[in-house]
Amino acid sequence: MTEDSGRTEGKGLPRTRKKILFLFSDTGGGHRSAAEAIVEALEECCPGAFACELVDVFRKYAPRPLDRMPDLYPSMTRLPAAWGVGYRVSNGRRRVRALERTLWPYVRRAARRLVAERRPDLYVSVHPLLNHPVLRALGSERPPFMTVVTDLVTAHSFWYAPGVDECLVPTEAARERALQTGLEADRVHVVGLPVSRAYCGPDVDPAEARRKLGWPLEVPMVLLVGGGEGMGPLFPTARALARSGASLGLAVVAGRNQALREHLEAVAWEVPTHIYGFERRLPLMMQAASILVTKAGPGTMTEAMNAGLPMVLYSRLPGQEEGNVTFAETQGVGIWAPGPRRTVEAVAGLLSDEARLSQMQQRCRQIAKPEAARLIAERIARRVGVQVASEP
Repeated sequence: MTEDSGRTEGKGLPRTRKKILFLFSDTGGGHRSAAEAIVEALEECCPGAFACELVDVFRKYAPRPLDRMPDLYPSMTRLPAAWGVGYRVSNGRRRVRALERTLWPYVRRAARRLVAERRPDLYVSVHPLLNHPVLRALGSERPPFMTVVTDLVTAHSFWYAPGVDECLVPTEAARERALQTGLEADRVHVVGLPVSRAYCGPDVDPAEARRKLGWPLEVPMVLLVGGGEGMGPLFPTARALARSGASLGLAVVAGRNQALREHLEAVAWEVPTHIYGFERRLPLMMQAASILVTKAGPGTMTEAMNAGLPMVLYSRLPGQEEGNVTFAETQGVGIWAPGPRRTVEAVAGLLSDEARLSQMQQRCRQIAKPEAARLIAERIARRVGVQVASEP
């Protein structure tokens, strides 16, 4: 797999391989993670058949100031009220069309340059803002174009660009939204949200997972995650849990937020507490934990469901994450508990009710779709005429 190489084929790869171009941007960690999970699945189901490229379109091609979007995204999401207003005023089929027409003169040159420089056998977009301009730049004579929606429920209308060959969505609710925007039913398929195979089993004994991590065995462990950027009220939530008097341990993942990690590490904790930065052992941590406390991000929620890990959701982005909260509660896999006080109450309530906690664990596994990445990989392979290997 290559990223932003600018080559017609992946570096060092023979031209007989089908080239798949993944369009994403690091505006939130979920877009890149979804693309990487699909690439991983492509290699598993069709070994050696593809040359995959990941292109951060904002960084590589967008005109100023859009090229700074990945860097600005964390600070933008720290203003949730403004974010929610922007989501609402831009959402809707007609509004998206109007915005697309308005912005096209500004992004036209960038979109056409991308199309001219990258000539894949198939496009896969995992970002809502890239579909309309790239499809428009491609015109009618083009390779297949697939969209993989990485929002669980309340996906923005930008996701659903007319003319896509396939739109792959994570839930039935997302499919309904696609149909409401005018996409043909036979082009929209529910497959789940793709995550790395590491989050999809096999199951690990929780006690063994704790031993590997050096976590205590005598108390339930609460895992706190704020995404790759350590977003949300992670620090006050962790402090409230530690001071609550509940018998528990904490594992707090600050992600790339170094200031937050240092703030956490400076505390004299009242309960057994482990502090982490950007962490690649999250799959093992989810197997070891009793409860996940996190923001309502679709990727983290999907990973938790695959691990059978009940969730307490302490924050959400207005707009695209509001539906995630409703989904978690109606499906019986999570509790909406904004603010440290309510989070503590929700965690304490679950820890004192083993029957409910067990029921939520079972429900997570019932609705999980750990095969999502492979299903997407198989659809990609069929689109470009590649034989799929049998399930490992």
